[in-house]
Amino acid sequence: MESSVDVGLYVQRRAQLAGRLREAGGGVAIVPTAPERRRNDSDHPYRYDSYFHYLTGFAEQGAWLVLDSEGRSVLFCLPRDPDSEIWDGYRLGPESAPVALGVDSAWPVALLDEKLPALLAHQSAVWAPFGVHGGLETHIEEWLGRLRARAGDGIECPSTQRNVCVPLDEMRLTKDAVELATMRRAAQISAGAHARAMRFCAARRAEEPNATLREYEIEAELLHEFRRHGAQSPAYPSIVATGANACVLHYAAANAPLRAGELCLVDAGCELDGYASDITRTWPVSGRFSSAQRTLYDIVRAAQEAAIAHTRPGLRKMDAHWAAVGVLAQGMLDVGLLDRDTHGSVDDVIASGAYRRFYMHGTGHWLGRDVHDVGEYLSLGEQPFEQPDGRGHRVVRKPSRRLEPGMVVTIEPGIYVRPAADVPEQYWNIGIRIEDDAVVNEAGCELISRGVPVEAAQIEALLQV
Repeated sequence: MESSVDVGLYVQRRAQLAGRLREAGGGVAIVPTAPERRRNDSDHPYRYDSYFHYLTGFAEQGAWLVLDSEGRSVLFCLPRDPDSEIWDGYRLGPESAPVALGVDSAWPVALLDEKLPALLAHQSAVWAPFGVHGGLETHIEEWLGRLRARAGDGIECPSTQRNVCVPLDEMRLTKDAVELATMRRAAQISAGAHARAMRFCAARRAEEPNATLREYEIEAELLHEFRRHGAQSPAYPSIVATGANACVLHYAAANAPLRAGELCLVDAGCELDGYASDITRTWPVSGRFSSAQRTLYDIVRAAQEAAIAHTRPGLRKMDAHWAAVGVLAQGMLDVGLLDRDTHGSVDDVIASGAYRRFYMHGTGHWLGRDVHDVGEYLSLGEQPFEQPDGRGHRVVRKPSRRLEPGMVVTIEPGIYVRPAADVPEQYWNIGIRIEDDAVVNEAGCELISRGVPVEAAQIEALLQV
């Protein structure tokens, strides 16, 4: 587990979850960690389950947490095994777990099937992350079946099964001070990696003007910088996309060359101590934006500023998106990506969804332990209303939820222009996205990823050697 974090933090989180279970009528929660996953004849690098780690800080595989609504906690984990530890490293073991993790008791995971029915007995409900772990539902049915078979002995079986992700998602949506400190550090590392990648490209261009630099080399610089500063891994597969590849939203870094006159879009972030960062910068390979590139870049940059201004407490999650869409739509009309004779105004562009030809994704998502972090996007308890769906129709939807201090979002507008007869040729194959990580605070939002330049002139200055 993370030595820098007080065990008391996890004890508090478990107590908070227990309180939410009590408010919902009681019961017992069962939260397993992630299994090891095979990669042909070896294992993928192990990564614990986010829910489990959020409640325990325990990073070993093969573990389960059981927590009842009174706050009693039981951990099942792998036992100490000197032979296995030679190969795979030290294990905490159930004997040390209560003190090290602050749980009430711990058992070897081999006793899970034996112990679970008794822990479920006389509980009103069983709470679990349904739909997350393959086979979990089968395990629970087997344990409940054993309890039902003993009904004649006065053993009461939980009458309902409920999704523990619902209360946990609400808990995880608002970050505490420890979480925010980790996320700021992750964003700092990632911003430094983006800046290093830009400088690396500029240095290679200056030292070897005729050398061919490829996308995977930029990716290698990112990974080097992540690990050099203590991040455990990328938070997601890094996107390094040059030229037309930047118009493929989830393009994976490959071996395409970085050509002078083209843009390079880099969407990459590290994971640090279980928390993700997510940054995108788009920059000119040759060190200077062309006139067409700069025109579209400035539109996207203005859209991001509009979204940032609408990222503050009390405003709705989707307000930033529609603010960005308004700026992008106006820009598309101004530069001729969209025909004014067909789409007479920004309102027409938005109502028809015409903007989606060049901007087809949302402007941001929750960020936290997962890069697309958990948390309900829709408002809880408010009445639905009618609105455009961005595809030329009107639909009835619930309003998006209001932002609160401690929430963390990405802000990532973009423009992606594929060649077409009705599109000005100077914009063909230009893909631009600008993305920052924002912590909602009382004053608005704190951009924690601005350790790498975002203004076009500052990017150009960084690319000069």
